[in-house]
Amino acid sequence: MIWPGMGDPSKRKKTIKYLLITAGIAISVGVGSSVVQSILNADNPLRVCIDNRNTPYKISATLELFVDGKKAEIPSNIGISDGCTHSLYTITNDGTIYAQWKEEYPFKIGHFLWTWTTYHKGGFPMRDMDQSKSRILVNGVESPDFLNTPLVDGNHYRAEFQTKDYDETKNKDFLPPDV
Repeated sequence: MIWPGMGDPSKRKKTIKYLLITAGIAISVGVGSSVVQSILNADNPLRVCIDNRNTPYKISATLELFVDGKKAEIPSNIGISDGCTHSLYTITNDGTIYAQWKEEYPFKIGHFLWTWTTYHKGGFPMRDMDQSKSRILVNGVESPDFLNTPLVDGNHYRAEFQTKDYDETKNKDFLPPDV
């Protein structure tokens, strides 16, 4: 079978030249994009390692996580992998979140969940959650900011998520009330 543009030798040269130029442009754009992103993210506290940085700004908070009404474990070593500690991390599985950076930074609870999803094997399945039926409580009071709730040193957070395929009828009793 003769592919389009490959039958005639002059067309073949033009087609191959076009394909090589296109490949060169694509590779250049990919490498250029990577370089630009690495430059722009050089001081992004959510992306860089803090191991070799002076990080005087340090806070910690506790988080309880409930999925479909059941308490879920927050694993240890979230944000710690391959010799790299990110600015949001856990050390143990007791729900204590640590945040560090070189200056005060407005960390949010959503940043921690993103770190968990991005830098921890398995991650937090945020895509499976129905955000309209989920909520974040700070020291027992529901936050109107949901995932944009700021992390404040010493606060206790309770995240209640409901999966998209959760059957709420399991929690209801359809029997008539006792009279």
